[in-house]
Amino acid sequence: MPYLTTTGAARRTCGGERLGFGVPGYAHPLLAPTEWAELVRPGTPLHWAVLNIADGPGSRPDPHCLEAAGRLRNARERALHGEAPDDSVRAAGGRLLGHLDLAFGNRPFGELIADARSFLDWYRVGGFYLGRCPAERAELPAVRRLTSTLHTLLEGSDSGDEGGRLVLGHGTHPYPGYAETADQLVTFRGPWADYRWSQVAQWTADYPPERFAHFVHGVPRTHLDEAMRIARWQGAGTIFFTDRDDHHGQTDPFAALPSYWDEIVSRIGPGISE
Repeated sequence: MPYLTTTGAARRTCGGERLGFGVPGYAHPLLAPTEWAELVRPGTPLHWAVLNIADGPGSRPDPHCLEAAGRLRNARERALHGEAPDDSVRAAGGRLLGHLDLAFGNRPFGELIADARSFLDWYRVGGFYLGRCPAERAELPAVRRLTSTLHTLLEGSDSGDEGGRLVLGHGTHPYPGYAETADQLVTFRGPWADYRWSQVAQWTADYPPERFAHFVHGVPRTHLDEAMRIARWQGAGTIFFTDRDDHHGQTDPFAALPSYWDEIVSRIGPGISE
């Protein structure tokens, strides 16, 4: 298999480096109450989850999203500052990230900053997920300008997450310079049929696993072990695998829980956001 035969290209993770979940964006909390409740279940190894309302923060604060954001923020506080922070059954400790749609570089800078301010003011997010982020070298200066400004906004916010977290949602391996503009890059987003034969870019070996995330849909339950093995071999520290796909009327396979959620949680084990 290509992910096993690529020489010198992967930063392989050892068994002691635990995977965790990044949730690209569940459906609205009113439509997916179980999904949002699972994010704060004790022991869920959550790194972060994305809040996306109409490809951004929406036009006004949403009471259901405010409630979901508060629960996740409180769970993170308990996980980080609880009486037994090393307890293996502690609450989830993931950050809530606001979704900013870059439209592959076609969104005006001012619109993106306005969306970011709304996320911070209304939902006190602990960072941002930059969806449909461009991957080409020519777009790097614009993305660098945006992430620099977002870092400044996060540092001046009262979200409770010092410095915040920025994730670039490329969905593929970008020009290497993007690795210096954010905390984490999504270097794969797609179907299992492509993932199981994928190869990792050589430059990623210069960075630790917590810098990369993989989102894979259509992963059969019987191939979960193989999928996690690929993620570790390719040096991804954050994952979201689901058996849902983009067929049969499902426009977003990542909007709901996979049927094997409990199983994959138990395989990864309890954890806390880095």
